[in-house]
Amino acid sequence: MSETQYKPTVAYLGPEASFTHIAATTLFGSAGLVPQPTIPDCIEAVEEGKVAYAIVPLENALEGSVPMTIDYLFHGSELFINAEISMAIEQHLMVNKKMKEKSGQIESIHSHPVALAQCHKYLQYHYRRTPLMQTTSTAAAAKHVSENPELSIAAIGNRLAAEKYNLHIAEENIHDFHFNHTRFVVLSLRKGHLDLPNHSERAKTTLMVKLPEDDRSGVLHQILSVFAWRKLNLSKIESRPMKTGLGNYFFIIDVMENEEQPMMKGALEELAALNCSVRSFGSYYTY
Repeated sequence: MSETQYKPTVAYLGPEASFTHIAATTLFGSAGLVPQPTIPDCIEAVEEGKVAYAIVPLENALEGSVPMTIDYLFHGSELFINAEISMAIEQHLMVNKKMKEKSGQIESIHSHPVALAQCHKYLQYHYRRTPLMQTTSTAAAAKHVSENPELSIAAIGNRLAAEKYNLHIAEENIHDFHFNHTRFVVLSLRKGHLDLPNHSERAKTTLMVKLPEDDRSGVLHQILSVFAWRKLNLSKIESRPMKTGLGNYFFIIDVMENEEQPMMKGALEELAALNCSVRSFGSYYTY
């Protein structure tokens, strides 16, 4: 059999028991999942044809967009969004079981920077002087704590990570706000949507819009009017730096409509007539 028949299916931000791993198994099951150490590695695995899909975190309800994903997806990537899944996020403080009786003597706390930010108030109140160490994922932090039982360290992560890496949960639900969800997106080289059970009724389309170079006044209002008079609902609009100088931005716009619908086609044509540069990342469903 050819080597391509053994090619893995889905890259995800690992290691096992990360929130991204949970999202991946929810959509695809456990077969064919390949952990990657960083978000760029996930994206590059798809671009290089090593996997068919990648699933990465895009946005958190508390901390907003995930900068690493935005930078790699919207600056030079040729990938498309095929699906998204929104998951509730619960963060717990975890220690090695040998540290179970010494949780008050923690010398450093390890986790992904977004997870650390989600627990800011708790950490400020309980561990104000304890160094916070950033890792590539919450699961990587849990794995590190598991592999270093001699160190007085802790991790912030989910319950599955505690079970996977045999850690003791010293304190549950330490995130600052209980309505904590993360939006994960499935990426591939092909425009289209996954057709899995239990998705939203309406599709969503993500656009990247660059303003005209003449920088005329009122152009952003004109862009929003393109959608408003057509009654196309925008679930998100966010400005991001172009990385070409201060004051240069592009806009990420999520429209609650399939790009193949007549009103959407008209909107894209009008944006082009306004001399906007528009790239569609495709239409997809939410799971």
